Amino acid sequence: MKRVIIGLLIGLPILFISCAGNTYSALRQEEDRLIANYLSRNNINVLTEEPDVDYVWGEKDYYKVQGYDNLYFHLIKRGDSIRIDPSDPTDTIDMTILVNDVIVTRYKKFGLTEYTDTLSYWTTLDQAHPYEFFYGKTSGIASGFTQICEAIGWHEAVRLMKYPDSQCQVLVPSKQGFEADQTSVTPYIYLMKIQVKN
Repeated sequence: MKRVIIGLLIGLPILFISCAGNTYSALRQEEDRLIANYLSRNNINVLTEEPDVDYVWGEKDYYKVQGYDNLYFHLIKRGDSIRIDPSDPTDTIDMTILVNDVIVTRYKKFGLTEYTDTLSYWTTLDQAHPYEFFYGKTSGIASGFTQICEAIGWHEAVRLMKYPDSQCQVLVPSKQGFEADQTSVTPYIYLMKIQVKN
């Protein structure tokens, strides 16, 4: 009898872990199919190499970000790379976004299925304060309105936008998304516009 009880105590947790792994695996496969269907349905032109700064993005051009599964980036508007130095009008200031800069973003969030709902944080009518996060920090302590953004896909989008006043659309799979997206294995499209907090 003891052997049966010990066998059950050892075997049941292994069975539950095995079932949970299969469930996650099935959810990931469904997510991959959903992303593939979205790309096909919208006639997305997938770029496999990162375009240079001067590249003119077509409406359907999406860069499949290297090193990530199913993270796609589309640049809508490139911000200014330099600005005139107010203290010396003959000099310019490089506007490239740096690690630890505070990114101020407005965004819209879409699901990948047809006729999906949109969550909008695009204006002050949608949300009083924009979402602020430290670029390059995915863990740590928040400060005031500034968050720690765990969504690696957002950090990659900022890296690819490069400059303030840029706007993009990014398809973020669950593994590069926010914690809730990772838990639910749900990919999203984000329309983002960014500034750098001074």
